[in-house]
Order: sequence, then structure tokens, then C-alpha cells
Amino acid sequence: MSYEIRYIGGHVEVYDQAGRFRFSADSEWEALAELEHEHAA
Repeated sequence: MSYEIRYIGGHVEVYDQAGRFRFSADSEWEALAELEHEHAA
């Protein structure tokens, strides 16, 4: 699945390929870890 990470006021937000918000995280590292966890499930 394709995604986009946007930096917003001190945190990051993750959106899917259709531009829908998926979740927010404190850092890009945290967002990538969450995406990896979702992919493994």
C-alpha cells in the first residue's frame, strides 16, 4: 500500500494513496514502525 507522511506542527500524519487520514505519530520513525506492524498483521 502506498502512503504519504506529512509533517504537521511537531508531529507526523499518515495518509493512504487516496488521501485519507490513517493515523498520527510523534515521529517519522514511529509512523514507519506502525506501518510495518500493520503490514505484518
